[in-house]
Order: sequence, then structure tokens, then C-alpha cells
Amino acid sequence: MQDVINYKHLKYFWAVAHEGSIAKASAKLNITPQTISGQLSLLEERVGNELLQKEGRGLRLTDTGRVVLRYADEIFELGNELSDVLKGNNAVGPAEFIVGASSVLPKTIVHKIIKPAMHIEQEIRLTSLEGPVDSMLADLAVHKVDLVLSDVPVTGAFSVKAYNHLLGESGITFLAAPALARQYEKNFPISLNNAPLLLPTQQHEIRKEFDFWLSDQNIHPNIVAQFDDSALMKSFGQSGLGIFFMPSTIADDVCDSFHVRPVGELTQVKQKFYAISAERKIRHPAIAAILNSAKSSLFV
Repeated sequence: MQDVINYKHLKYFWAVAHEGSIAKASAKLNITPQTISGQLSLLEERVGNELLQKEGRGLRLTDTGRVVLRYADEIFELGNELSDVLKGNNAVGPAEFIVGASSVLPKTIVHKIIKPAMHIEQEIRLTSLEGPVDSMLADLAVHKVDLVLSDVPVTGAFSVKAYNHLLGESGITFLAAPALARQYEKNFPISLNNAPLLLPTQQHEIRKEFDFWLSDQNIHPNIVAQFDDSALMKSFGQSGLGIFFMPSTIADDVCDSFHVRPVGELTQVKQKFYAISAERKIRHPAIAAILNSAKSSLFV
């Protein structure tokens, strides 16, 4: 960045980004389009990158533009709050906290990981997103999310500068409808040989770990079905189609919600959980609450 940001230029960019065109922003601000265009060019010179590009009859944000817009939203929201405070009104409105969770993670454990953030002293407004971990990390890199939850750490393969925070690890517990659980709970885990199993697909890191364990133990289950979606796998397990596994730390919750019971726990296979942030030192109070709670109570 070549110089200090001119907030008037930033305000014009903010208006154009939200209105979708210079003409609309011009009408709203009662300023000529030529003035706005000139101020945007100066802002882009300061930033060192394009912020907006033509798309059809309108404009679209570049990656840099999305980063600048997010900060501009916060800056002008804070400015409005400051005006209210100076007028004698209380500052209102929670701070935004955006979490991106890898789609392979069970929703129950995502809920347990995030929940402590909702009980900090500062009021926050949570936005929870999910998708492939590489997509979530791309959003983290451009500050579209504050934190990414994943079962794999970020590595050089992702081409993203980010920092891993190990939340903890958990063994896996095998669960089934009551009649099926009674049939296979004796002699567990040897009883898994030829047992009907419902498994996550190979995109899940824990599936790879489990397959290694099966090979090492020379156990050959009957794989009835494979699922990307853990919620769907639990529903089929509830119906009695087969035995499935979940992280042991949420096994009791799954039993209560889906009316299944444990077949046995496997501690030799561990599923790890990571919080991935754009900064090494955690400053965000919601992220700090997540890390502290996970290490002190969720994964113990």
C-alpha cells in the first residue's frame, strides 16, 4: 500500500460497491459520475490493485475489492455507532463473527465447537458457512471468514498463509439401532468382520485412518453404503441398515438424538479437529473462547 487511505475515496468506493454502479452511487451521493470515477482511480493507486472490474452493464468486485469492502463496512458501521454515542445514544449492534466449517465435519461437533463463542461478554452475530475445506481456506485468505474448522491442518498444498490450532482429538464410537447393536457388541472390534457398515466416503480423513486400521487388523466388514453427509449416514443407521461411527466426544448426543446405542469404542483410530486462523496470535475473543473451551472441556 503506497499511502494512507483517504476515507472520502473509501466512502465513494463503498457506495459504488453497494449500489452496483457508478451511476447509482452518483445519484445517491449527489456527486457527478466523473468525480466518483476520479476518486476511485486515486484509491486504486493507493491500494496498488484494481478494486472493481466491468461486468456487463455493471461492476464486480475483485478479490482485493472484497477485502477492502469488508473493512469499509466495519469502518462506516463504527462511524455510525460513534455518531450515535456522541448524540447520547448507546452503541448498538453485535459484532459479526463468520465461521467456515469443512463440509465433512459432523454438524453436532461443529455446534459444540462454536457454541462457546456465543457466550462471551461481547455480543456477536454468528454466520456459519460450510463447504470444501479448500474453498473455506480461500475465503479465509481474503478475510471473508474469521475462522475455518477442519479435520485436516492447512499445509503448503493449500497455497494459503494460515495458522493451525489443534482443538483436540477423539476416538471413534460405533453406533447402531438397538437390535443391530446387541448383535455385534460382543467381541468388538473383531465382530466388525463381515458386519454391515455405513462409512464416510474417502474424502473424509477419518475414513482413510479407519481403512488403514482395518487392513492392519485383517478385518473385512461388509460396506453397505458410503456417505458424504454424516447426517444422512446417521439417519440410515437409525433405520437399522448398518453400523456407523462418530467421534466419541459426541457419541452420547448422537445416541439421544437418533435413538441408537453404542456397539463399541475404537481408541486406536483418532479423528483430529483444527481451528485455522489467518493470524498466529489470536486476538478475536470469540476464537479465543472456542480454543479454550475445546481444550478444557470438549476434547479431554
